[in-house]
Amino acid sequence: MKAMRIHAFGGPEVLKLEDLPIPEPREGEFLVKVEAASLNPVDSKIREGKFPAVRADKLPLVMGRDLAGIVATRGAHASDQLKEGDTVYAMLGPDRGGYAEYAIVKAAEATRRPASLDAIAAGSVPLAGLTAWQGLFRYGELQGEQRVLIHGGSGGVGHFAIQFAKAKGAHVITTTSAAHLDFVRSIGADEAIDYRKQRFEDIVHDVDLVYDLVAGDTQERSFAVLKRGGILVSTLTEPDQEKARAHGVRALRYTVTENAAELDEIARLIDAGKVKPKVSKVFPLAEAAKAQQFLAEAHPEGKVVLRVAE
Repeated sequence: MKAMRIHAFGGPEVLKLEDLPIPEPREGEFLVKVEAASLNPVDSKIREGKFPAVRADKLPLVMGRDLAGIVATRGAHASDQLKEGDTVYAMLGPDRGGYAEYAIVKAAEATRRPASLDAIAAGSVPLAGLTAWQGLFRYGELQGEQRVLIHGGSGGVGHFAIQFAKAKGAHVITTTSAAHLDFVRSIGADEAIDYRKQRFEDIVHDVDLVYDLVAGDTQERSFAVLKRGGILVSTLTEPDQEKARAHGVRALRYTVTENAAELDEIARLIDAGKVKPKVSKVFPLAEAAKAQQFLAEAHPEGKVVLRVAE
């Protein structure tokens, strides 16, 4: 099989398309024929050696943390919920990759993909969708009719977060650049703020949750817009706990984890027409390095996806 692998940490040039043996599923695992795999910022962190779970002793490593594909074979005692021929999507653990024609998937990572999506769109969902879902609901405890401010609403995680929050019944406010204001409004944002022209803290007050996908000064300024008892949740940097106590709020950073049950819930929302993934650009597997550069430099709306198989 073809697979995009790294043997050393570095820039996009360390990505190498190689011929590897097709892996065999062990007990409780599935072999999936990969149709599409999405790109996520964590891919670059792994490639650069900046992701703690992947050290040099884990190399060489096939890149990619999620996929959409078809179950090819099942290992012994694999879950009966998935059968050969089922179309699935999954977020993978950091020890395996989706930038490959075949990948090993564990039962806790995969579920049937949304029936309303093709492989490319389905492949865009798992990691970014789970990141948004867990940030809003598991850690942010967002409830219907609450107010949420989402920083960076036009990107991969952000555009799912806007739609999930809106589906929950929340009032959604987001920051983005002028070029993406129409997009975030079109997917459900009640208020869209151009962060280059407006200071969000001059406009936004008394929110229940700040979902921070930007960090830095944006995170520091966000404490002031939370109501007492509110929550600041970040995917990037650990918030200042002294500031959190001073404002009477909670603040935390988290890392997304694989969860097939949550992917099931996301699939139901997608098939109900309440959530629609945005794929901005598709690259072939062989151009994974170019795709990573595009994601880092262009800051596109929604997701960038690798087409692995037709």
